[in-house]
Amino acid sequence: MRNEETGLRARLVDVGVELVAREGVQALTLREIARRAGVSHGAPRRHFPTHLELLSAIARRGFAELGERVAAVTGGGDADPRRRIGELARVYLEFASGNPGMYELMFRHDLLESGRLGLRDTSLPLFAVLVDLVGRVRPGADARAVAGALWANLHGVAQLWRWGSLQLATVSEEFGPLLDTVLTAHLGAGEAR
Repeated sequence: MRNEETGLRARLVDVGVELVAREGVQALTLREIARRAGVSHGAPRRHFPTHLELLSAIARRGFAELGERVAAVTGGGDADPRRRIGELARVYLEFASGNPGMYELMFRHDLLESGRLGLRDTSLPLFAVLVDLVGRVRPGADARAVAGALWANLHGVAQLWRWGSLQLATVSEEFGPLLDTVLTAHLGAGEAR
């Protein structure tokens, strides 16, 4: 019975991940997830007493995937921290572009009480990687503040790119030149890619 219960919990999260990928955050209701998982509408409550807890479990999957991608480009090889920040930023923008529903959910703290449910344990280590790298590039600066500003800038680029606004304004179909400009603004001149 225990494996069956664990399996149902994972299946509910799997269904939620698939649903947010296909239909966006607005589709993530307990009733719809239960229906698509083939269980009664009350079944999710045994594993996720609140809708918030199920949304957080789904978002945790997104942070885990993004974390794996970030680790792949920052975890070794090229020791140049500025280049690694460029790779991290590119991965972030590509993740946002390729996973718009999940990306929106992951950063909707109005929907997710990340502190109470442990989601910060998944998300804050990603930010710590950026802070560490920024501290190496700009040792005299407040690395946390610069990393926060850089992240906010990247988040804005991701959102505006998704809406098509930046392509229209910059007359560009590739975000690489814009990314180089963002990195220069926050890290100073240097080879961005």
